[in-house]
Amino acid sequence: MSPRAAWRLETLGFKEVFDYVDGKVDWMAAGLPTEGTNAQHSRAGDMARKDVPTCGLTETLGDVKARVEAKGWNAVVVVSDERVVLGLLRARELAMDAAQRIEKVMRPGASTFRPYVSLHVPVTTSDGRLVGLLLQKDVAAEMEKEK
Repeated sequence: MSPRAAWRLETLGFKEVFDYVDGKVDWMAAGLPTEGTNAQHSRAGDMARKDVPTCGLTETLGDVKARVEAKGWNAVVVVSDERVVLGLLRARELAMDAAQRIEKVMRPGASTFRPYVSLHVPVTTSDGRLVGLLLQKDVAAEMEKEK
């Protein structure tokens, strides 16, 4: 909201009014609630599994693999102490030497999406050429096949 709008709200009696400078996209990127006609549509953050296994850089692959497989997963997200995504381990990496440290075998720089991303998103190549449209129903069908 603009500073002028914030001041006007204060004159109307609102006590805790803030000028949120970073804007609506930053608000949505933080996974905070929204209003309006688009708020009713499912977003990536709504559908994201919160029980995803995570590990740290200094853990060994053997310890992580046992923990991940016990939960029925074949992938794990490598995070910092603050849960910042540092990398990813998939089945191929999980099958490597159990004595290896995670930082040596992980896939660094995993692609991520912000929570507000629609589940109907255009997918493009690195130079911006259209590959297709990712639809929620197609993702759900693919996930069922993988079970």
